[in-house]
Amino acid sequence: MGVGAACGQDYRELEAPTFGNMLRRLRDNRGVSRERLAFNAGVSASYITHLEKGDRGNPTREVVEALTRYLDRLLPLSASDRRQLTDLAGLVGGEFPTVEQLRAAITPEMRRVLELHRPNLAALLDTRANMLASNEAWEQAFPGVSEDGNMLRWFFGNELATRVMVNWEADARQIARWMRGLIGRSGHAEGFADLIRELGEFPKFRQAWSDGGVEFAPHVWTLQLRNPVTGLRRKIYAQTGRMDGGAYPGHLLAILGLPG
Repeated sequence: MGVGAACGQDYRELEAPTFGNMLRRLRDNRGVSRERLAFNAGVSASYITHLEKGDRGNPTREVVEALTRYLDRLLPLSASDRRQLTDLAGLVGGEFPTVEQLRAAITPEMRRVLELHRPNLAALLDTRANMLASNEAWEQAFPGVSEDGNMLRWFFGNELATRVMVNWEADARQIARWMRGLIGRSGHAEGFADLIRELGEFPKFRQAWSDGGVEFAPHVWTLQLRNPVTGLRRKIYAQTGRMDGGAYPGHLLAILGLPG
């Protein structure tokens, strides 16, 4: 007799998470049959069977929403379960939350952390560079950005940006290339249409965008900043991290600026 059997342990092969085995777990936890789940989700029982066995491709967003809606009625789904089911279905893109929704999701603890980074720069942005929250050091480094509400709008539309950014011309071309990479990787190019249209009103952006080219932004890059009043220059190492937790995973960026 093996050690595992002697100890009464179950050594069945462990499974990596898939949409099928997670759907089966959620269904079993609620004691609902495939037939009942299928009827309430508007699909066939055989389709549920194929999904759970992994015999079908990823379901559509409409199917996933119908399944989660019914499962949630039986027993509320946790935010983590709901998110993973969507991720495993390959539906990570989805619609962009509004700036108001993202700002409302910034907790007091998140704002407190920004303040704890002082005197270093710290801010929370969304993937379209909308300002969600920042500390005083950030606002002093980029004067006027809070009023503009968007780092890109400030960079291309605020005269102060050309005085603050020592290498403004090179930075403008770099930002345009990074934007192309980000938009392609997002899988939701239409979500950036309004931003591109708005930035297109600035001749400086149109010129940088027309140069073409694509690159992917590194997690750490260097900024050369100038105080527009004193003229004092300083080098900042900017580090970016995408926030995976919270109400809108993947839509929030934390940026920290450290002295070089």
